[in-house]
Parts: sequence; C-alpha cells; structure tokens
Amino acid sequence: MGDVEGFETGEAGASETYPMEAGQIRKGGYICIKGRPCKVVSVSTSKTGKHGHAKCNFVATDIFTGKKLEDIVPSTHGTTVPNVFRSEYTLLDISDEDYLSLMDDTGEQREDLKLPSYPEELEKQIRDGFAAGDQLILTIVKAMGEEHVMSAKKDTSG
Repeated sequence: MGDVEGFETGEAGASETYPMEAGQIRKGGYICIKGRPCKVVSVSTSKTGKHGHAKCNFVATDIFTGKKLEDIVPSTHGTTVPNVFRSEYTLLDISDEDYLSLMDDTGEQREDLKLPSYPEELEKQIRDGFAAGDQLILTIVKAMGEEHVMSAKKDTSG
C-alpha cells in the first residue's frame, strides 16, 4: 500500500462542465462553444424540420475575451455548460511584472494572477485606484481551468 494520491485542485469535487439539454439554456446563461466558457447573448429556436428536431441557435460571448461565438444545437440534444465560480479578493499590491497580490476573506493570500487585459479599461481602473490609495475589491471569475479578474470596485466598508 504505497503513497495515497492527493487531489489538491477543484471545488469540492466539482467538474469543469456539466451536461444540459440545449433547449433549457436561456439568454444570460452559460454555454461551452468551441471549448470556451461563454455567456449567452441570444437564443433563437427554429421550427422542427422534416427530420424532427428543433434547432437552437446560440449567440454568446466568451466570458474571458469578449469574443463573439455562435453555435447551433438540436434543442433535445445535450450540450455542455461551464461551472462558473466567482470570488472576491482585496488588492494588496501590484508587482513590477503586473502580478496582483490578493487576499481573500479568510486572510489567504495569492500572487498568481496578472492584471487583466480584458476588458481594456479594467487594467487602467485598477492601476489608477491603487495609485490613488483606494482599497479595491477585485472579482475573480473561474471557469474551465482559467481564472481572470473581471471587475474592480472600491471598498467602501472600511
């Protein structure tokens, strides 16, 4: 009985994606298109054709890059939906290499995320707020093995 393997990653055994019938996905929901986590902008459903399946036409934007993607899936067929996690961190410092020094509610620190490149104005907002001495709360979105800073707001609680 050798070493027991340790599984350090994951959110309590949560998978990166889960299956869902295409007809159940609505505008504002999430869907995987071409292996990317996307937020649905619009859904249109065509009538059933002679082969008996209504088709769902999804228009969605990549949640990390903002790129527009489209997909057409028969409404009764399964597709994949990304598990999206949000967490908030307090910004402590910005390194010379643009890495962020962050702390969560429990006092855990991390320094493995870089300043965001999308949306463009977010990097400037974070730099300006930090330079002005504001206490910033950054929202980190995690999906399909990627993590990115998605928003920043001034901490007004202190």
